[in-house]
Amino acid sequence: MIKREPLLTSILSQPTAPFRERNVIRTITAEFEKAGVPYFADPIGNIVVGVDSQKSYKKLLVTRSPSEPLRVFIAHMDHPGFHGLEWKSESDLLIKWHGGSPVHSLENAGVFVADSTGYLAEGKIVSAELRPNGLAIDKALVHLESPESLKSEYPDPEMLFGAFRFREPIWTEGDIYYTKAADDLVGSFTIASLALDLWSRGKKPKIPFLGLLTRAEEVGFIGAIGHLELGWLQKAKRPLLCVSLETSRTLPDAEIGKGPVVRLGDRFTVFDAKSLRVFLDVAEKALPGRFQRRVMDGGTCEGSAATVYGFPTVAISIPLGNYHNQSFEGGPDSLGPLGPAPEFVHRADVAGMIELCHALLKPKLPWNSPWEKKRGDFKKLFRGSRKLLKSGP
Repeated sequence: MIKREPLLTSILSQPTAPFRERNVIRTITAEFEKAGVPYFADPIGNIVVGVDSQKSYKKLLVTRSPSEPLRVFIAHMDHPGFHGLEWKSESDLLIKWHGGSPVHSLENAGVFVADSTGYLAEGKIVSAELRPNGLAIDKALVHLESPESLKSEYPDPEMLFGAFRFREPIWTEGDIYYTKAADDLVGSFTIASLALDLWSRGKKPKIPFLGLLTRAEEVGFIGAIGHLELGWLQKAKRPLLCVSLETSRTLPDAEIGKGPVVRLGDRFTVFDAKSLRVFLDVAEKALPGRFQRRVMDGGTCEGSAATVYGFPTVAISIPLGNYHNQSFEGGPDSLGPLGPAPEFVHRADVAGMIELCHALLKPKLPWNSPWEKKRGDFKKLFRGSRKLLKSGP
């Protein structure tokens, strides 16, 4: 079972799209308000978790601690979707797609339309134009099924947004969550759940923790880049460790239901070797036989953004079925190969990600000396070979 499963269900139910994350933000911060978890919005609109202001953030960064890095957990609150572009009639809306998407079986595929208050209407795609590379939707015409008030209330449709619609925003079959968007609302839930655990019953975390819930990741890490461009983290007087939390396309050796993946890298780069060694040792103790490891090169993640800006980084991925609503694995409500389909994840993988995050917050992990044991093993091996070395070559 997953602790705070109702919160996970609530977050997965929220409509979201790049630059249109308000419903997810409201759902998460309402829980923070009730529990007394400190947070604030940075100038980009990202939600910083664990401190209540820029002043508190900077104070935490300059609190010296040579052995305990400040863990900065990063996940994004958006998912590929569209923005309203232009009314073509009382019930037909031209839309612009942002992020990845299915490319087949688009005609008559169901979509929802929402605004910052929640769901507003349902509709279907009438026609779609793909980007020049053929890998995602560029623009499409959406016919709304109940449009009576929308055009009058939104004569300028740019604040309308949406994405693909299925039987429900989320439902379960056994231990599988099917949803219109798991990427990366599962990661956002994990940070929220972690913070709620750390601040439960008036407690404060003993190990330095920050969460960063970002915007517009699906169009090039915009929220993460914006935060890194503020320069706040660069002024830290203590060591930092960025931890990217993602929901990533399932791959061989990164399979659904076999545990969260210690992500050794993504399509762009591998991550910090010293930190990964500590993390792998942590994972082997926390989830023996219940985690996976590999370079998740089905895409890129905010771990690459942190790496590019010079911060040591590790990452965790939840194996994801039907990545970006593309029917790679099929299943219920799929419209056929590479057509629209709900994303899906396994309950045990989500629970495992939360366990790994807690394990990463344990004190006195050997961040400064991850190779010490292995160096000792090497020396012992060398000593045992001296006689043979002298016998040759």
